[in-house]
Amino acid sequence: MALAAVPARAQTAADLIADAVQYEHGEGVPRDLHRAVALYCRAAVLGAADAQYALGWMAANGRGMPRDDGAAWRLFALAAEQGHAQAGHLLALLPARPDAVLPACLTPAPAAVAPAAPDIGLIPPPEPAYPAGSTPVRRLVDRLAPQYGVDPRLAMAVIAVESGFRPDAVSPRNAQGLMQLIPATAQRFRVRNSFDPEANVRGGLAYLRWLLMRFNGEVQLVAAAYNAGEGAVERHGGVPPYRETQAYVQRIAALYRQAWHALPVPKKNARQAGRSSFSQ
Repeated sequence: MALAAVPARAQTAADLIADAVQYEHGEGVPRDLHRAVALYCRAAVLGAADAQYALGWMAANGRGMPRDDGAAWRLFALAAEQGHAQAGHLLALLPARPDAVLPACLTPAPAAVAPAAPDIGLIPPPEPAYPAGSTPVRRLVDRLAPQYGVDPRLAMAVIAVESGFRPDAVSPRNAQGLMQLIPATAQRFRVRNSFDPEANVRGGLAYLRWLLMRFNGEVQLVAAAYNAGEGAVERHGGVPPYRETQAYVQRIAALYRQAWHALPVPKKNARQAGRSSFSQ
């Protein structure tokens, strides 16, 4: 389906959503469901939960696009991960479809270099030799990662590269804690104290799960988005041409030697923050 052109003035997600609502309901403009879908898509690409929910509603009801319950489930899942209450309610009413395809407007263009084929062997690659001081973090990750449907080995790779297993780490960009959550990401996933190891890891796992859902389990895109933001991956149609991000993706790949990750089933009523008894 060819998406309608959108007004040039719409820049922010809020602008896009406001215009989409007008076209969806014919408020002050001729009703145009296809244009509404295009606008919601652009806002959803920017990570707006309201747009992901609205687009899921359009898909579930065949408004401006073919009806697709699988795509609706995926969209509601993305919005619910960010705490969208209505999306969480509708998600519970639909059969789980983690393998469903997102609308084409939300699917990144193929990267310049095709990813390796999925690892279908029965024996996973050997675990990297992390320092002995990482053992408390390992225990924490092993306990929490299954709750989010994230492979503990991927989470450990991210922590190793991001903070070197230091819960008090702070980057020049004010990324904080084990999984180096910037304040906006911490707020997005309801982490109140990024220096509390359990709260930080929960927030990082929630973000990883959201990215895995968003990029269909393609690990190099998930890693690139974790480093540079999902918007940068969208704009460049793959791993952005930033030296830092490309090096980051290679470092993650060296520790987590799988090109694909199974799509996680969203967790209901996830508790993103909490006090921890973690000790070094």
